Amino acid sequence: MLTKLLSGDTPRSPVLAVLLIGILVCLALAPFLFPGVRSVDTAARICIFIVLVASYDLMLGYGGIVSFAHTMFFGIGAYGVALACTHLGRGFDALLVGSVAGALVAATLAFVIGLFSLRVRAIFFAMITLAVASAVAVLVSQLSAITGGEDGLNYRIPRELTPAFKFADGQILGARLNGKLLNYYLIFGSTLLIFLLLLRIVHSPFGRVLQAIRENDFRAEAIGYRVVYYRVAVTCISAAAAALAGSLYAIWLRYVGPDTTLSLEIMIDVLLMVVIGGMGTMYGAVIGATIFVLAQNYLQALMSVASDALTGLPVLPELISADRWLLWLGVLFILSVYFFPTGIVGRLRQRRR
Repeated sequence: MLTKLLSGDTPRSPVLAVLLIGILVCLALAPFLFPGVRSVDTAARICIFIVLVASYDLMLGYGGIVSFAHTMFFGIGAYGVALACTHLGRGFDALLVGSVAGALVAATLAFVIGLFSLRVRAIFFAMITLAVASAVAVLVSQLSAITGGEDGLNYRIPRELTPAFKFADGQILGARLNGKLLNYYLIFGSTLLIFLLLLRIVHSPFGRVLQAIRENDFRAEAIGYRVVYYRVAVTCISAAAAALAGSLYAIWLRYVGPDTTLSLEIMIDVLLMVVIGGMGTMYGAVIGATIFVLAQNYLQALMSVASDALTGLPVLPELISADRWLLWLGVLFILSVYFFPTGIVGRLRQRRR
């Protein structure tokens, strides 16, 4: 049953299996194991970025398509929910309409971009997607009457998903039984379903053809596969999944702005997560997103504690000052690429073999 659920793609490494099970358990029980606003928020972001990274890896790692427009699709999904909640009210129907509309718009835009651009070589397609994403980000910033401009949009979601709603009194293991808990499990359940769907796609006949095209597109074309059609299809699927991740992000934050969903920094972060986890491995998205989001949220605090503990020693307190956390995050990334050139998942599977 478990093998069928994982589409036949088992971790193939005891260490990797333990890591994945540990992450799944921690995310599933995060509100109870790690009570607190910051820790639950971190867990929700990990869930969302797992889907975002996995959707990008579907296009890059399995399809061999380099794109810089993935945060554009992420932002389209987020703005879809924000606009629906703004104009349709705070009901669950607004969330559904916004999520579906965002996914459809993202897939349609990806279809148009792919149809006219995927016939060119990788670097040229990447530049086209970068130009389109930049244009959309500028457009969103300028259409302040619709999108809120640089200030973004604040909106109301169903009361059942907010801390104001309490479905029971008291606490369980420090977790309040309110709408925020329901909101978290909406995020967790939705991201789990989307991830399993992406896992099913990459291990279907469609996914096998994508990998063949990635390895040698001329040979795939020669044996009868329409390479452009497959690349356009995977771009659309990837865009729709990214848009759904953006919708969930909007539901969780209750705020959408250009900096939170459309910035180039998010695109760079997604690239780093893919490389850290391992390209062409859906499980790499889980490992990469978890490590990176945890580092973003807790590395600075850990460095501050370490710096205070080393007070009185020469050089070291200043070297690991919390103000230099971005420097050390970069160092950690360089070390991960050096020691895990095929990503953490790829390295663990190589050791197993």
